[in-house]
Amino acid sequence: MSHKLNILVTGGAGYIGSMLVTDLVKLGHIVTVLDNLTYSKNSLSHLKKKKNFKLVIGSVLNKSLFKKLLDNQDFVIPLAGLVGAPLCDRKPKLAILVNLDSIIFLRKNLKKNQKVIFATTNSGYGIGKKNKFCTERSKLKPISLYGRTKVKAEKEIMKFNNSISFRLATVFGKSYRMRTDLLVNNFVWEAMKFKKLVLFEPHFRRNYIHVKDIVKVFLFAIKNFNNLRSNVYNVGLSTANLTKLSLAKKIKKKIKSLRIEINNNKSDPDKRDYFVSNKKIEKKGFKANFTIENGITELLKTYKSHKFKILNNY
Repeated sequence: MSHKLNILVTGGAGYIGSMLVTDLVKLGHIVTVLDNLTYSKNSLSHLKKKKNFKLVIGSVLNKSLFKKLLDNQDFVIPLAGLVGAPLCDRKPKLAILVNLDSIIFLRKNLKKNQKVIFATTNSGYGIGKKNKFCTERSKLKPISLYGRTKVKAEKEIMKFNNSISFRLATVFGKSYRMRTDLLVNNFVWEAMKFKKLVLFEPHFRRNYIHVKDIVKVFLFAIKNFNNLRSNVYNVGLSTANLTKLSLAKKIKKKIKSLRIEINNNKSDPDKRDYFVSNKKIEKKGFKANFTIENGITELLKTYKSHKFKILNNY
């Protein structure tokens, strides 16, 4: 890439961050990561020797450090966060500080010419209407503290003119910082390990996207920023608006001995249920294309690998 940019990625050692940072460094950008390494000490170790990469171990809650790192950045990609409803419910005060207050601080300390690409979640849609797709104009009705912090943070960051917000579908796929709690990743893990999947409320719907496609949409946004700015976009794989049962059946095609059981006596604590339209970003020229089927194959290979077994004491 001819034009090298200074890019700050908070939470850059995480599930999405470690994949994005790797590609940004490969493209020759000067990348600074701010991460407290709570979840992964080694997800960026392959970049240690790169001259255009710098890891700062610290928190977005350290205001003087955060402010200092913002200086001279062309782009800021704030990925630091307490992710998912269960974690936010366990640590509600910290969730508000990291997911919302740090974004308010960021907005107040940005220079006019700096650019922000924010990542939020489809979770803001809560429970969608039957047979109706959620678009960027749909009313946001988050049903968890996590969803509420992200909805408020998006509202805050969009007050800054030079910003884009991506409402990401449920992510799946292999990463340098692996997560087995995400729905597709979790289903494949459970199916492989126990040859059984127990589904609660199998009709619940969700949209999905591979982590590599998320990296692609961030790179697309850096390249086409002026064409996308001051807007919010749903980002997901349009062929993967699936019920949990449909997803389980796709996994069964790869693991023939898998038993799918439906438990009607227990409700799912996660009440999210929606289909999502990604037409707005697709009209701008971006389309996710890493299929669920290929993702399942990739995950099975990852979980069976020796390295994964060692890392996860499995």
